[in-house]
Amino acid sequence: MAEHQVLFAGFGGQGILSMAKFLAYASLSAGKEVTWVPSYGAEMRGGTARCLVTVSDDEISSPITNNPLVAVILNKPSLDKYEDSVKSGGTIMINSSLIDRLPERQDVQVLSLPVSQLADEIDNPQGANMILIGACLYYTNIVKPEIALDYFGDIFEGKSETSIEKNKKAFLAGIEYAKREWPVRDEIAS
Repeated sequence: MAEHQVLFAGFGGQGILSMAKFLAYASLSAGKEVTWVPSYGAEMRGGTARCLVTVSDDEISSPITNNPLVAVILNKPSLDKYEDSVKSGGTIMINSSLIDRLPERQDVQVLSLPVSQLADEIDNPQGANMILIGACLYYTNIVKPEIALDYFGDIFEGKSETSIEKNKKAFLAGIEYAKREWPVRDEIAS
């Protein structure tokens, strides 16, 4: 596996940092090298939030990139801001429940998920971020979803069993959506 950078972006309170931490912990559990670089506005909830996660089999030379391979975007202002930064041949995954347009670029894969609808279907409106990370891991295969599932208890250490199960159910809903909607790729382009 080459080095992969994944940008998560949206409003504070949407679980941006939690998704990024989940990817970081799942990657560490899989024996990968990982960096996690959060950034958020002073107002936190409702302000801007983004986090860049770099995952690699080898030592990571720099945790920063201006051109991530994957962007998981939860709101329209973040799509407007980061759409052009994704590497050509990369992937932009959007929350179509809150974003009313598709990316305009033709040189990236666009994956659109109706996250609010999916969260309502499993009776977990707060599970939107876990739906997205489940779909992201299934589609990109940066970390095999089965590995993340094996370490769910460790990733959510200190959370109640009910909370862990709700998060796991949302994660699995994202995987199931991705299986139905998108072709399987062994690994994303480098």
